[in-house]
Amino acid sequence: MTQAFIWPSPAKLNLFLYINNQRADGYHELQTLFQFVNFGDELVITPNQSGKITISPQIEGLALEDNLIWKAAMSLKAHTTPEQGAHIELTKKLPMGGGIGGGSSNAATALVALNTLWSVNLSDDLLADIGLKLGADVPVFVRGHAAFAEGVGEKIVAVEPQEKWYLVVRPDVSIATVDIFRHPDLTRNTPKRPLDKLLKSQYENDCEKIVRLLYPEVDNQLSWLLQYAPSRLTGTGSCIFAEFDDEQSAQKVLTKLPANVTAFVAQGRNISPLKEALATFNSPTN
Repeated sequence: MTQAFIWPSPAKLNLFLYINNQRADGYHELQTLFQFVNFGDELVITPNQSGKITISPQIEGLALEDNLIWKAAMSLKAHTTPEQGAHIELTKKLPMGGGIGGGSSNAATALVALNTLWSVNLSDDLLADIGLKLGADVPVFVRGHAAFAEGVGEKIVAVEPQEKWYLVVRPDVSIATVDIFRHPDLTRNTPKRPLDKLLKSQYENDCEKIVRLLYPEVDNQLSWLLQYAPSRLTGTGSCIFAEFDDEQSAQKVLTKLPANVTAFVAQGRNISPLKEALATFNSPTN
């Protein structure tokens, strides 16, 4: 079972993103709402005693030592015996550079799965601390619950937003987060609001205006989606999403997209598919 078990690495959406101010150290304070979806990459992990971490297939243009999966595994190896190793097969379904957490999710899945497979048995808090050194979003994926984050993203509270259906579309552009946060016209003064008020308000993304200004592909695709449903940017892009009350409505709009557009339909999940898989793996019936 260990060799064939599929560990999900789900995408996430920022259902809203507000930038409250820029600190003296250059970091931005924000308020954002993370929710997972039931679609993502998949990892099959075969533990071994080689002391090495191998990954297939190799991602073009990415050295093994720069792969977040490898970095996560090596970080966890520091907490176990030197001979622990693993071969990891990655099925990549999420578009790279789309702002839906592919790399961070991959790292979290490697941490959570190997923590069990190697019998390291670190707590979620310790795994999240390891994950934070790999990327700001990794702890949310490790903890596996929809979350409201504020400050510079370090203050996290579990929440239960509606689990709607989403059509997620990636225009054919890659966006560097740093370019958006450095832009002089980025909104940086949205007033902080309490969580209960934010959840009852219309969701928006403060980065959307700048991304639409700089990337006509995103602007055009978002304008098109808005004909059919409430739609907005996730994170700093490039993925955008439209929200629906049921799967059929989302699938209907998906069929209207041109064939060369990368897109998928998925349901929002407040409990990560990774956490569900972990529970299944640890079930006595398995």
